[in-house]
Amino acid sequence: MNNHNPNIRPIIRQLDEATANRIAAGEVVERPASAVKELIENALDAGATRIDIAIGDGGKSLIRVSDDGCGMTAEDLPLALSRHATSKIDGGDLLAINSFGFRGEALPSLGAVGRLTITSRVAGGDGAEISVAGGRMTAVRPAAGNPGTIVELRDLFFATPARLKFMRSERTEAQAVADTVRRLAMAEPYVGFTLSSDGREIFRADAEQGELFGALQTRLARIMGRDFIDNAIPLDAERDGLTLTGFAALPTYSRGAAVAQHIYVNGRPVRDKLLTGALRAGYMDVMTAGRYPAAVLYLTCDPQLVDVNVHPAKAEVRFRDPSAARGLVVSALRHCLANAGHRASSTVGDATLASFRPEPAGGLNAPPPRNYQMDYRPSGGAIRASLDLQAPAPTQQAGFGEAPSARFEHVADIGTTESPLGAARAQIHENYIIAQTEDGLVIVDQHAAHERLVYERLKAQAETNGIASQALLIPEIVELSESDANRVMSIAAELAELGLVVEEFGGGAIAVREAPAMLSKLNAQALIRDILDDLADQGASDRLRARIDAVLSSMACHGSVRSGRRMTADEMNALLREMEITPKSGQCNHGRPTWVKLRLSDIERLFGRRD
Repeated sequence: MNNHNPNIRPIIRQLDEATANRIAAGEVVERPASAVKELIENALDAGATRIDIAIGDGGKSLIRVSDDGCGMTAEDLPLALSRHATSKIDGGDLLAINSFGFRGEALPSLGAVGRLTITSRVAGGDGAEISVAGGRMTAVRPAAGNPGTIVELRDLFFATPARLKFMRSERTEAQAVADTVRRLAMAEPYVGFTLSSDGREIFRADAEQGELFGALQTRLARIMGRDFIDNAIPLDAERDGLTLTGFAALPTYSRGAAVAQHIYVNGRPVRDKLLTGALRAGYMDVMTAGRYPAAVLYLTCDPQLVDVNVHPAKAEVRFRDPSAARGLVVSALRHCLANAGHRASSTVGDATLASFRPEPAGGLNAPPPRNYQMDYRPSGGAIRASLDLQAPAPTQQAGFGEAPSARFEHVADIGTTESPLGAARAQIHENYIIAQTEDGLVIVDQHAAHERLVYERLKAQAETNGIASQALLIPEIVELSESDANRVMSIAAELAELGLVVEEFGGGAIAVREAPAMLSKLNAQALIRDILDDLADQGASDRLRARIDAVLSSMACHGSVRSGRRMTADEMNALLREMEITPKSGQCNHGRPTWVKLRLSDIERLFGRRD
């Protein structure tokens, strides 16, 4: 944009302190939630064990943050309101940052756009207070108070009224503040938090006790709900100086948006494309389209391995070795999901129970009772070790006009109820297996379950034997820029492992010489460009692996037991036993649950046998 008169030379001016602080506030303080975040982080850096937050009108008229931290002296207060004055670092090494704050911009920025008052006292010292409004500071004065600091911000953006036009409703801003407090509370289980809005307490999390992992689990149960912890798998992995801990929910405990994804780097909540892409990749073949995993991940490392000074709000980070960080997240997630075996989320069973309704009372308008034809066929003998895909379906018995909708198997010698998925007792509608467990019953979708079993078998075979490639009769030349060609060639070895062989062709172009044999109709140019988009957005690409997995999934679908197939007791129990030892068998290839469990106590409650 060039609006000045070419005949008049523009003059370079030094901006005054107030203007500079307002510009900084535009970067750091976008809304009340941003101010709350900065003030809570200051309290945490001061060693607080209790932080109380109060807001009024969604944070527009009042934000007050009180803590029991180390406090400040009367001499410290004017410095705290000066730009680039901080106790967090000495300026010697910006990669050795072990605190939330380090810029020294938050307090002067808030004082430039609002009416700010700081009251503080160190243990054994006298209290003091200082105020600043619109960048104009008052003298320090004595004040009473407990050890710690109280920061009160009133009339946010009164000095920059144009910013008020971009504020949302009071309810929306209050919700954003609550989300910020919860996100920080999830990283600090030993710190107590309270949040009040217009005098009403809307969030409370008392300080937890015990060892760190247990304290985190209890804090997450308070904030994200007991259901999340009940359906989450603990993570604990380490590689190349990076440590990943946290909890990842089962795929069947998915959400409709990415609202239950929280990632922390050295205790700092971040929204990083690299890490969110890694989280998505970890659930790649177990999550249905349009669903999002729920997870809380804590990544810790030496501060020298990560740069947090890349965003004014410190919401993004940059790793020295991005591929190591991404690889750790992806591999740890896939490993823990595989170890979950046949588990499915408890909410699936709860939803099943909720769908049950009493039958309508009898009367003229009542629907006629449904008749089920029972095919009782005693079955004995040993249980087969694996399911025979080639076994023909039993022929329909003479005398029946249609296939029976329910069959019961003889209860003796057909399995043990002590197994996690129990013993098969019936098949209904030629698609659902009913199994009895020690404390209830299990309903299994035979096609979805066997589809996952075959899919995992095919993937294991592909891993063992490698992805077969096929040489193209005429290599496909893809014209790219020099930088894009270099980016593709940087992952040429990984692509070759998946059957896609690329070579430099000169002038920025690359030649695709071999392609995965199972991808018969491959548009190499479109695939390469999609991979480039992934590399630019996430720093890595799982595009080719996803396409190969999609083919394997399709092969598994066609090679699995179909709906409508009548299965013997031996076959049903063999399916259950294989599910119990197969990774990720709790959900099909499309992310839907393969089985649900109903507890006997819940069934009895449905029939009024329990209160």
